[in-house]
This record gives sequence, structure tokens and C-alpha cells, in this order.
Amino acid sequence: MTTEKTALSVNLNKVALVRNTRHLGIPSVTRAATLCLDAGAQGITVHPRPDARHIRAEDVHELHALVAQRPGVEFNIEGNPFHNLMDFVRELRPQQVTFVPDSEGQFTSDHGWSFPQDAERLRPLVAECHALGVRVSLFMDPLPEQMVAARAVGADRVELYTETYASAFGTPAQGEVLARFAAAARAAHEAGLGVNAGHDLSRQNLSDFLRTVPGVQEVSIGHALISDALEAGYAGAVRGYLAAIEQAFA
Repeated sequence: MTTEKTALSVNLNKVALVRNTRHLGIPSVTRAATLCLDAGAQGITVHPRPDARHIRAEDVHELHALVAQRPGVEFNIEGNPFHNLMDFVRELRPQQVTFVPDSEGQFTSDHGWSFPQDAERLRPLVAECHALGVRVSLFMDPLPEQMVAARAVGADRVELYTETYASAFGTPAQGEVLARFAAAARAAHEAGLGVNAGHDLSRQNLSDFLRTVPGVQEVSIGHALISDALEAGYAGAVRGYLAAIEQAFA
């Protein structure tokens, strides 16, 4: 289990979603990435869906080129490997790819992979990513019993799907839900997996999560961070999330 401080990867899908409502090219996705990285974010995440309703193929290429100019910064491409994701992986070879089992028209990601059902079709794609030098993370529900199976298909990490925690935050159920995430993280570490987390994490709920769930290497945050940036600016929002991470590790 890593004891390093959690890295912040900013998901820029919502910036692209706003841009796509007009034909003016604003707000700029690459400008947003530059400002977030300048403020201290350690990575950029995108989830290009087949309908290109937010991040488009050209965005993926431009962001890859931008990140490549910054040593130590990671580019994480999320998506369903049975849709359009693998084309980007084969061409760009990002530092990390996160396999997410969403359908083509799905509003947002809402569940993780299931084993043994998904094992055989995932295994060759994980192996292909490794042959390209790309780390593989699997989007997973916080189920400790699934972690050994995730490792068995070759995954390097899991990204714990955190919507249930975000929904429980501030309610009497928070402690019980957090305990499930902590147990899933421990099971992942015992299986030899790294742990990422994401979905509906916010500046308000992030510190409690990281304080309780051991060894989270990366959080991928988009909707809440970009919403905060509408008031605080990109740099202010990123600094707020970095402060929340610092608070968890204090």
C-alpha cells in the first residue's frame, strides 16, 4: 500500500460540454488544463464518449500533446474499451487508461465491472494495454470480494466508484458507507492493486474520504471542481482541492 499523498487529476468533460453548446471554441479545454496544471493538479482526465457530447477526439489529442510537455503529469483516458476507447489508447499510449462499463447513451457512469461475468472479455484488452506500456485501472463498486478477480484479469489499479459515499456524506449512513470503501481499498491492496477513486467527490467530502480510505493514489474530479471554478476560477478551485487533500493527510 502506498503512503504517498493522493494525486489530483482534473476531469475536463464539463468544460467541453459548455463549449459544445456554441460554435465559438470557448471555454477552451486546453486553456482549462493549462490553468489547472499551473495551479498544481497532477493529472488530467477525459472521458470521450462515442457521441462526442463533451470531449471530442481532437480534444484528446490536444490534451495529450499538452500533458506530454509537462514531466510528471499524467494523462488518464476513461471509457468503455468496447466502444471508442482503445483507438485512443493504441494511438496515444497515455500513462493510464480507466476502463468504465457504461453504455453508449448513458447519462453518466453509474456502476463498476462485475466478475466473473466480465473477466474473459477484459483480460485480452488489459494485456494489450500493458504491451503498449499503459497502466490499467478498472472502475469498480466498493466490493471487497471483487478485488482479487480484478487483479486476476491483469488490472494495475481499481477506481472505486464513489457516488454512494457522496450521497451518504453528512447523513447517519456516512460511517457505514465509508467503512465499506475502506474495506474495499484494503482488499485491493492485499490483492496487489493500486487504488484510485472518483465520481461525485467534492471539496466538502474529499478530506473525510481520504482520511478513512487507506492508500488512495489518485482522485479524478470533474463536475464539482468545474462547478467550484465558476466561482473561484480554475486555479482557486484546484488549490481548494489540494488543500482538502493536505487536510486529510495532516
